Amino acid sequence: MRTRRLPIAVCAALVAVASHAAVRADRDCAAVASLAVAGTTITAADAVPNGTGSGDVLPAYCRVRGVTNERVGVGGVPFGIGFELRLPDEWNRRFFFQGGGGTDGIVFEPLGNVQGFGASGADGSALSRGFAVVATDSGHQGFGQEFGLDPQARIEFGHAALETVTRVAKEIIARYYRRPTKRSYLIGCSNGGRQGMVASQRYPKLFDGLVVADPVFDLSNIVIAQLWDAIAFSAIAPTDGGGKPILAQAFSDGDLAVITAAVLDACDDADGLADGLVDAPSACRFDPAVLACPAAKTATCLSTAQVAALVRIFGGPRDSAGASLYADWPWDGGVGSTGWRGWKLGTSQTATSNAFNVVIGFSAMRYLLLTPPDPGFDPLAFDFDTDPARTIDGATILNAVSTDVTTFRKRRGKILFYTGMSDPAVSANAVIAYYERLASAYGGLAKTRRFARLFLVPGMNHCAGGPALDRFDPLTAIVAWVEKGRAPRKLTATGNAFPGRSRPLCPYPQETRYRGTGSIEDAESFRCLDPSR
Repeated sequence: MRTRRLPIAVCAALVAVASHAAVRADRDCAAVASLAVAGTTITAADAVPNGTGSGDVLPAYCRVRGVTNERVGVGGVPFGIGFELRLPDEWNRRFFFQGGGGTDGIVFEPLGNVQGFGASGADGSALSRGFAVVATDSGHQGFGQEFGLDPQARIEFGHAALETVTRVAKEIIARYYRRPTKRSYLIGCSNGGRQGMVASQRYPKLFDGLVVADPVFDLSNIVIAQLWDAIAFSAIAPTDGGGKPILAQAFSDGDLAVITAAVLDACDDADGLADGLVDAPSACRFDPAVLACPAAKTATCLSTAQVAALVRIFGGPRDSAGASLYADWPWDGGVGSTGWRGWKLGTSQTATSNAFNVVIGFSAMRYLLLTPPDPGFDPLAFDFDTDPARTIDGATILNAVSTDVTTFRKRRGKILFYTGMSDPAVSANAVIAYYERLASAYGGLAKTRRFARLFLVPGMNHCAGGPALDRFDPLTAIVAWVEKGRAPRKLTATGNAFPGRSRPLCPYPQETRYRGTGSIEDAESFRCLDPSR
C-alpha cells in the first residue's frame, strides 16, 4: 500500500512546532520571582493568559523580568543588563534569543520575531510556536550612545551581554520546566544580525542555528561610510540662511524616482522579466552618468554635482590614496523608497538633519568608536586618512568580521544570512564579500553551503520595506536545517509592495530566473540558477 506524503510546505511548517513533545512548567509562574540566580535580580514574574497581542495570537506564558550584572559605572551612572523572558505553558524545548536593534537600550517585546523589528512571519512568532523567548537591552538604558563613555558598557553592548543573558535565561528555563533546553536559536536584524555573527565567532557553543539579517557586523566602517555619505550630501545640498546645508534637499523625491527608473531600465529585465525587481544583480550594469542633464537641471535628470555625489556615495568611502574603507553599494530598485531616504537623507527641511546616518552615525562615532570617546568631535570634519586609526579599539569590541567559525561549524551549527539589496545602512556588497571570505576559509562555496547560506532580497531596505518581497519565514527554514538536515534550497517571499505576488529567494550565488511560462505572480514559475553556469 502506498503511503500518502504530505506537501513539502506542510512538512516544513510542522518542523517548527511539533518535532519536540511539549513540556509543561513544573512550578507556578509567581515562584520564579524567588529563584536565586547568581548576579541576577528577578524583578517580576507573572502569568499571562492566552490571547492576542502585538498582532499575533499568543499562548499562555510566564513573563519574567530581571536585571543582571548591576553596577555603578563611570560618572556614577547605574548600569545593569535588563531582560525579559517569556516561558510558554506548552514549551517545545527550544530557546530563542531575539536580536536587538540600533544600539539597544530598551528591552523590546520578546515575541520571537521571525524577521526582526516586529515581523512575525506567516506562521506566527517563535513564542506562538512554543519557543521560550528572551530579549535584552544589552546593558544600558535609553537610545543614546553616551553609555560608550563607560568601557564595560561598551563591552556588554559589543558582545558580553549576549552570553550573559543567554546563560541566565537558560538557567531559569531549566529550573522552571525541570528540563534543559534542547535546541537554541537566534534571529536578528541590523544590530541583532551583528549579534548573530558575534555568537558564531565569540560564543560558538550558545546556539545551534542563527538567522543573520542585514547585519551591522563591520560597525566601525559602516559608521565611517555614514560620515562619508553625510559629507558628500552636505557638499551639494542647498543651505539655510546661516549657510548650513539642508541634507534632505540634496536630492528631491523626484530626483530619487529618476534614479530608480534608470536603474530598473538598465537592470530589471536581466533575469528575463521586467517586473520592478532586479533579480539578476550579477548582470546589472549601471552608469550614473546617464542621469546627467545635458544643460540646465530639469525634473527628468540630475545636475552634474548630483551625479558626482552619487558616484562618490555608491563607490563607498576611501582615503586620499584611493584605498577602500568599506564596501561599495549595489545598484538596485529601492533608492526611491522612504526607507532609503530615511537613512541617507532624512526629511528635515532645516539644517538639523533627522537622517539616521546622522542621528545614529555621528553619535556612534563620538561615543562608541573613538577611543577615548570624544563628545565634541565634528563628524563632518572626519579625516579619512588619519581618523580611522582612532576607531581600532572600538572596532575590536564591536565588530564581528572574523571568518573563524570553526567551533560553531564543528558543532553542526547552521547560519542563514539574508540582506536587502537596497539596504541604505548595510551594503549588500559587504555582506556578500564576507560570505565569500567565509567560503574561502572553508574550502569553497559548495562546502560552506553545508553550514551557511546567504539570500539576497531585491528592493528591500534595512530589514524590511522598499519595493520588495520582504516577508518570508527563515525560522521554519533554520529549524528544518538544524534538526532535520534539510538545507534551505529557497525561501518563498511575498510582500505588500507587490500584492498577490510570490517569488523564490535563492541561496547565493544562485539568482531567480523566469521559466518562460506560468504566472509571473507565482513563485512556481521561477527557478534558482547559478549565473556563472
